[in-house]
Amino acid sequence: MNEVQGPTPAGTSRPYRSLAEALRAHRIAEENHAFISAIVDAVGVSAFIDRGRYIEALRRGDGAPLHIGRTYTNGFTEDEQIVLPSGPLRLKPSEGRAPYFYVTHPSELPGVAAVKRSANSRTSTKPKAEPRTPRVTKVAERDYGVCDVCFMVRGPSGACGCD
Repeated sequence: MNEVQGPTPAGTSRPYRSLAEALRAHRIAEENHAFISAIVDAVGVSAFIDRGRYIEALRRGDGAPLHIGRTYTNGFTEDEQIVLPSGPLRLKPSEGRAPYFYVTHPSELPGVAAVKRSANSRTSTKPKAEPRTPRVTKVAERDYGVCDVCFMVRGPSGACGCD
């Protein structure tokens, strides 16, 4: 969780008009959009700024800005309780921003299946093809032995490299 601080690599920063625009620009997985949106609504964010490796979300009131990366959201204080419809967030101490805490996005948690797109995905009207028959695997190779002199594998004729 070591993140680069400061402006973008080009030295500039660009504001985003909305959270959706920022998430699309940073190619953050769609299954995390609702989760991040709920965090932003709970905290109260006024602006989103491109910082290269992450999105900086400026809070309306006091508090550190949130850093929204591809796999995490960072910038919570130790005593801050963020409660989402799914339950309270499990905050972990940040390595890159010492006094702050972060939360891992759902798509990065082990055992969580990716949510398939249903509303935006294109559906095909073609019937599904029958499953293919499994490929025939190679017959187990025969062992012709190993030469006692050069330790090379013998061929089918019983010869090796030292003969």
